[in-house]
Amino acid sequence: MKKLAFLALIVLAFACKKESQESFGKEDQNTTVAAEEPELTPEELGKVIFEGKGNCISCHQTDQKLIGPSTKEIAKIYKDKNADMVAFLKGESEAIVDPSQFAVMQANLNLTKTFSDKELQGLEAYIYSNLK
Repeated sequence: MKKLAFLALIVLAFACKKESQESFGKEDQNTTVAAEEPELTPEELGKVIFEGKGNCISCHQTDQKLIGPSTKEIAKIYKDKNADMVAFLKGESEAIVDPSQFAVMQANLNLTKTFSDKELQGLEAYIYSNLK
């Protein structure tokens, strides 16, 4: 009886090993590859960030001052002064639109400092798109 149990254990061990080796490195025929999503334009990425993880929309609207200036006003001032919006969002330049509100924006600036250059350029593109 012990021999039979031992033999069954060995057969089971080899059977499991063979099954796991067969599936290793092979694609499962039942899985499907997800279609790649198209890459967003800088403006689209900026809008997603503006309304999402950037939380910019909680203080800035397109046409009117809420807590902070409108995106149209921000874009106009940065364009007129040929200023670097990305540098401001990185915390590398001074506030030029409404310096009196700078303290209110500190929490969001701490967040934007963590964004990639691509995300910051997207935000800039989205804000400038409001001039159109």
